[in-house]
Amino acid sequence: MPRHYAIVPAAGSGSRFGAERPKQYLDLLGRPLIFHTLSALVACPDIERVWVVLAPDDPWWPRYDWSELGAKLETVRCGGATRAESVANGLQAASMVAADDDWVLVHDAARPCLSAAQLDALFADLANDPVGGILAVPVADTVKRADAEQRVAATEPRDGLWQAQTPQMFRYGLLGEALAKCRAVTDEAGAVEALGLKPKLVRGDATNLKVTYPADLALAAMILRARK
Repeated sequence: MPRHYAIVPAAGSGSRFGAERPKQYLDLLGRPLIFHTLSALVACPDIERVWVVLAPDDPWWPRYDWSELGAKLETVRCGGATRAESVANGLQAASMVAADDDWVLVHDAARPCLSAAQLDALFADLANDPVGGILAVPVADTVKRADAEQRVAATEPRDGLWQAQTPQMFRYGLLGEALAKCRAVTDEAGAVEALGLKPKLVRGDATNLKVTYPADLALAAMILRARK
């Protein structure tokens, strides 16, 4: 049976957030934000190991106690200049244990509200899929395209549009091949698409938000409190 592993690229600076530290280390209910992200992954019985890909010079990680997350968690200081580089380096770190047909879930460090139900849906929908896929939600709002003056240039039809989330789940061998051939992408699905394949869209929900701006941190806290 194929096994499941997870990679969390966490080498970014989170510059859009505008904080004094990378956003993955901002306080969220008394813990670093990334603690909640990792907790959701290590708690999943179907995931055997979780690699956190840090920047080589990350000074923040050693300041916290991660022991509560258990033996599944492994840190590797091989983060790259881009997300794609960090994930590719994480795949290399996993090469000693992962087989080509094993599943790899890549999850954003700044998505702390991933639920067990969302993971279960991903596993169930992709168990026998030949390509793999991603959590995503249909676009509900009207979408506007801006011009150079930040005025509305056009209203875009939203039919068929989905907002990509993570985890994004693909076979170890396929994902490695995709990232080796195409790293000019913003997510793993984009690299797989560049091979001519069509990842499956697995419907998630809006609670699996990515913390990008300060208001998102407050929303994440509300979601996590409600679950407790």
